[in-house]
Amino acid sequence: MVPRSVRIGYGIGSFCTGTFSTVPGLLLLFYMTNQLAVPAWLASFVVFLPKLWDVLINPWVGQRSDRSGSRRPWLLLGALTLPIAFALIFAAPGMSGVPAAIYVAVLYFLTATAYAFFEVPYKAMPAEMTEDYHERSSLLQWRMIFLGIAILLSGAVAQPIAEAFGYHVMGVAVGVVLFAAMLGTYFGTAKAPVVTRSEAEPSLARQLAVARSNKHFLLLLGFSCSQMFAAGVMLAGAPYFATYTLGDSGATTTLFLCLVGPILLTMPLWVWLARVLDKKGAMVLSSALFMAGAAAMSLTPVFGSVYAHACVFFVGIGYAGIQLLQFSMMADVIVHDAATSGKARAGVFTGLWTACETVVFAFGATVLGWVLGSNGFVESQPGEKVAQPDSAIQAVLLGGTLLPAVFIGVAIVLTLRYRLTAAEMAARS
Repeated sequence: MVPRSVRIGYGIGSFCTGTFSTVPGLLLLFYMTNQLAVPAWLASFVVFLPKLWDVLINPWVGQRSDRSGSRRPWLLLGALTLPIAFALIFAAPGMSGVPAAIYVAVLYFLTATAYAFFEVPYKAMPAEMTEDYHERSSLLQWRMIFLGIAILLSGAVAQPIAEAFGYHVMGVAVGVVLFAAMLGTYFGTAKAPVVTRSEAEPSLARQLAVARSNKHFLLLLGFSCSQMFAAGVMLAGAPYFATYTLGDSGATTTLFLCLVGPILLTMPLWVWLARVLDKKGAMVLSSALFMAGAAAMSLTPVFGSVYAHACVFFVGIGYAGIQLLQFSMMADVIVHDAATSGKARAGVFTGLWTACETVVFAFGATVLGWVLGSNGFVESQPGEKVAQPDSAIQAVLLGGTLLPAVFIGVAIVLTLRYRLTAAEMAARS
């Protein structure tokens, strides 16, 4: 059994995961188009292009952390670099337009590197702490509780701080939270059990070959990427949806409460459903709830703000299940691979998975930016009032609702083909 103190110490690291995913996903595109006067098409590239670096840096970090024999020094390296780089993103000194876009791109590139130092080893740790199929879900329940708190606080507080005191103050405040959470996990996992040690593959090409040969990993990667793309679109679209569909920029906060609240409320339920329906069945159910809520949001102009918040609450219930089950199923894939191959290669899988996850999450915001730009969205600076064309208003509504619903539907189809169940794991143990 993993001690409770270690479970809590490990879970605290989700403040980094949740905050870093939420704040840029929610505000970075809006920050550039509505604060730095960066055209939507260019801002969308800035959000996405640095993430392509993840395809290289994340597998490299996975390989190196496999070789190092301990994940924790990498956690410390991330803690010392990510908070500073993150704060600087939102401190563009008197810039606008293309110079501001270049500045943000460079700093976002650096944060992506620093984030990989922490996140890739962090995600590899559960598979090395326990070999029990259901204990991994229990361990990750603590992670999801802290993740929910992090998303709730960062989503609900970051924008009000930015609006009241400026984006530069918000960046520093979030940087402090990141630093505290990452150090908390570094010290909190000092006594974490290690039931297996990972072995490094010699090259990126070999890591890709290992991944291609594992059908369970490929399916998990496929439906996880579809889910993260949908989440990326919805997150980036939230401030636009609040501002232009609901007519109230402050509704971004209440929408976020509806999205994240279910993570804290329903996590024990999803752990129970993972036992009753197996993780595959629970994943299909969670995805279906997400899809139904997202699609229903497209009717907001007919039914109003309260209806929209109710739809987002259903999305949040599904998103809670998706978040828990993704990480638990990844740990299963790692353990199953070790049982069948005789090698422990956690860093290989978490490096590639994290790279793909972050790329497609950012690509969701990029696609939304393309949709807005192609429909005539007009960028602006603080205090500048611009009239958006009807085509842009419609793009905000449909791009942020139906597009995510379609990709969650794709994820459901892929999940139905997944075969790594509790029975399969037991047969290989």
